[in-house]
Amino acid sequence: MTARTVLQPADITRALTRISHEILESNREWLDTVVLGIPTRGVVLAQRIGATMVSAADLPIAVGSLDVTMYRDDLARNPTRAPGRTAVPAGGIDGKLVILVDDVLYSGRTIRAALDALSAIGRPRYVRLATLVDRGHRELPIRPDFVGKNLPTTEGERINVRLLEIDGVEEVTIES
Repeated sequence: MTARTVLQPADITRALTRISHEILESNREWLDTVVLGIPTRGVVLAQRIGATMVSAADLPIAVGSLDVTMYRDDLARNPTRAPGRTAVPAGGIDGKLVILVDDVLYSGRTIRAALDALSAIGRPRYVRLATLVDRGHRELPIRPDFVGKNLPTTEGERINVRLLEIDGVEEVTIES
């Protein structure tokens, strides 16, 4: 397999900064915003987006994580998946704008599971989706509201997001 780097650290930072500002510009109810990352790398991205929003708007932005493992529709095929941690900020999500954050949007099945997981813990007023990479090939009618980079791929290619906090390196690669 050959891998080529498509996003360097500066590209990732720029994409997340743009996403953060787009969220702020599209939302006038910042105090009622909760940013929830989908484990594993979505949590790190959510923390970075939340921190950028706080520094740009000087407002408190609640950040947490939403594990979707038990809501996935592929558990029968992948039973070894270990549940992660859901950490909802103290104010909960009822009546709030929830920004779901994931690293790569592919089939849409993870986001469908996230919507089911959200409905199990509360009823947000709005739900928006932010993703670092949208690679296409949707199986469900799900579209991101905020995208760092559109990377059209073939079915045989794989997108790898590596983040400093988890992997010790910062890059996005495509393997073929």
